Amino acid sequence: MRQITALILFYALKMSWAFSPAAKSFMFRSSSKNRRTPPFELYLDFFNFNKVSDNNDSKEISNSKVTDDDKNPQEKKTKGYSDDDDPIEKIFNFFFGEKEESPMGMQRFGKERFPEQYPAVKDEWAELLPSDDKEMNMMRPFLKNTNLEKRALKLSYDANRDGWDAFTFHRKVDKLGGAVVLCETITGVICGGYNPKGWVGYGEARGSIAAFLFVLGGKYATSGAPGTKLQKVGGPGLAQLDNPETAVSFGADSLVIPLAEDNPKLARSKLGSYYERFPDGTNSLFGKDASVQLKSLKVYHGVYAKDEFIPFTDAEPFALY
Repeated sequence: MRQITALILFYALKMSWAFSPAAKSFMFRSSSKNRRTPPFELYLDFFNFNKVSDNNDSKEISNSKVTDDDKNPQEKKTKGYSDDDDPIEKIFNFFFGEKEESPMGMQRFGKERFPEQYPAVKDEWAELLPSDDKEMNMMRPFLKNTNLEKRALKLSYDANRDGWDAFTFHRKVDKLGGAVVLCETITGVICGGYNPKGWVGYGEARGSIAAFLFVLGGKYATSGAPGTKLQKVGGPGLAQLDNPETAVSFGADSLVIPLAEDNPKLARSKLGSYYERFPDGTNSLFGKDASVQLKSLKVYHGVYAKDEFIPFTDAEPFALY
């Protein structure tokens, strides 16, 4: 059976070679020089992956055949060609041709089209929008490379206005898409987090590598930065625990605001397991305090048109990633 498989593979490679650009190049070189290329050189040419060699044959071929892409290298870049393709891509390109910018009309995957498939950026900041109010201006810079970066925001939940309880929280925020949590402690620390998947109240652990926590200002903020962002660590899992009987829970312990009946304004934070620590190793979003009392708690969502699709408004198995 192995011999048959090897034989089939051999003939498949032989046929692929016969119709490949390298074979055509070999035939051109043979006819121009009126000689036969040794088999060893032929196989070396196969694994050369269109790199320019130093021999005179390659120079003659390259001088005799100048393509439009060679005349316009900038256009070559826009077509998706790359000199930095890894060996696997080069083998694939050898048999199936150069990669296209939009294969079969489909756009390629990338940070520009799907920014939330990558960890949060920590050294770039979003520009303010004309629709932002004072508090939105504080949060907006942190939303760089998120689905809400250029979308107007609305205040969906205000604990001081709507009530400090988990039931009201979910009634106000569920199935509205990605959201920003903003809270202030009684000691004056202003912090929060970005929940890309939002809440639906189904008791899920909603994952996203783009989730992050933030603190406005503070000693960790670099020059010109509005504050400090803390990325999701350990993969996308458990970015937000979405339990209907509790409210905010970034990870199991990174930023937890249960809105429990006996202590509704309690907030806890322990960094390291789900979200990164501060540069000096501090493992609480509130500094030296592991738990604090809140002065305010607000949640902001994006503004969508009446018939516009809102992502992540259902259980994770049916979510649009």
